[in-house]
Amino acid sequence: MNDSVSLLHFAIAVPLIAAFATLWAGKLGRPAVQIVSVTGFAIPTILAIFAWVSYSPDVAGGYDFVTRHNTGLESVGISLHLGLNGVALPLFVMAAVVGLAAGLYGAQSKAENLSRYLFCLLVMQGGLMGVFASIDVFFFYFFHELALIPTFVMVGVWGGRDRGYAAMKMTIYLTLGAMLSLAGLIALYVKSGAESFDLITLKEHLSAAPLSETVSNYAFGLLLFGFGILVSLWPLHTWAPLGYGAAPSSAAMLHAGVLKKFGLYGLIQIAVPLIPGGVGQWENWIIWLALGNVVIVGLVTMAQRDLKQMLGYSSVMHMGYAFLGIAAMSVIGVAGAVIMMVAHGLTVALLFMLSTMIHHRTQTFEMEEMGGLSKKAPVLSAFFVCGMMASIALPGPGLANFWGEFGIFVSLWQFKPWVLCVAATGIIISAVYALRAIARVFFGTESEDFLEVQKEHAVTDMTWAERVPALILIILLFFIGFFPKTISSSLNDALESEPVYATSEANK
Repeated sequence: MNDSVSLLHFAIAVPLIAAFATLWAGKLGRPAVQIVSVTGFAIPTILAIFAWVSYSPDVAGGYDFVTRHNTGLESVGISLHLGLNGVALPLFVMAAVVGLAAGLYGAQSKAENLSRYLFCLLVMQGGLMGVFASIDVFFFYFFHELALIPTFVMVGVWGGRDRGYAAMKMTIYLTLGAMLSLAGLIALYVKSGAESFDLITLKEHLSAAPLSETVSNYAFGLLLFGFGILVSLWPLHTWAPLGYGAAPSSAAMLHAGVLKKFGLYGLIQIAVPLIPGGVGQWENWIIWLALGNVVIVGLVTMAQRDLKQMLGYSSVMHMGYAFLGIAAMSVIGVAGAVIMMVAHGLTVALLFMLSTMIHHRTQTFEMEEMGGLSKKAPVLSAFFVCGMMASIALPGPGLANFWGEFGIFVSLWQFKPWVLCVAATGIIISAVYALRAIARVFFGTESEDFLEVQKEHAVTDMTWAERVPALILIILLFFIGFFPKTISSSLNDALESEPVYATSEANK
């Protein structure tokens, strides 16, 4: 166990403290608000990187930085139990880095009531850090809800077109998903006999006395569809593109990039290890619904003409690959899903941020009203092309996304080759919408609408204030792409220690 037992507490508490400090700093002016808020995002990033380089699990369950505090609720099995294992660590780091980029971009926002805007972002960040640091299942769920509530507020108050409808639809769908997943988690607690929400304790009890087949099927079904709604599993996905299209950029970066991974993380870390029998019963459901994400949502993505809507649908589409990696029930498949979650979080956050920068220069999200932007903003063009190439998992070791999809595809070939053949069509679909977007936005002839915009607004390239958050995300994408073992080694160790994945791997 690492001696820095307070690291996770600080990573969670600092953004929450900074959130309230930002409200106070609002009385001192915009520069004070920016300094306080950026500090609140920067410190968790520093702590997360320190955890990444010093991670060395040597306790039960393969966790490091473990600490537990009494909450007064121990009689019902709830304690603040924190720690990181090989699955949680890369997502914890990704959450911190995306948060820093979103915070840096949000701090330069022209949003009305900037201090309140950044307050909501910082509360989201504190909750996100808590989600991936929690060993106690109750606090895993609690921190998700803590991060989710500001999302609704930010969409409803600072959102763009159709923000009222988008906020309401997100609230309905995500509340339903949260309630279903909560019902599944409570069922696990009640039926396990562990009298504790502690994940390590639950695993020990359920490995010795597994749930009955009937209970397993119902509990896993609740978790699958509850978490699935939160991840935008087809056909319960329609809240996501609408919500991301209306959300302010920093909120979209945090939600699409990080918070949406909650459901997949819950399946990998909780549902599958605790209810392994449920996977087999729901396997066909997972496969067909996930293929719906890849193929059906992929075709819808191709039909989009609005840049931000296209990115929203493409985000939903790529979640299908992660579900397929989980369905394969192998170490390489689930590891590929986790790597893809990390890479997707960095990529989609980058693209949502860049799409807003494009909007600022063209005054529209309609791609047909753009064109030729590369002549005016070559750096922005280079960043966007890099982000789109990462999104479609460009073959080669340069970007992290490739390793995630590659691991998933290898596992599908070993699992069900026909599923791989269908899923692989997503590569063609992704290439079509990505290359078409690049061509319409940056190359070709400038549209008449864009020429009219330039008469009133001088189009400039990215400023350094805009480049810094983009560089943070791209640097990590390339680093993981060139050195995937920096996360895959500890990830593989954690998954191989889970009997369900090790057994499935041996049976293949």
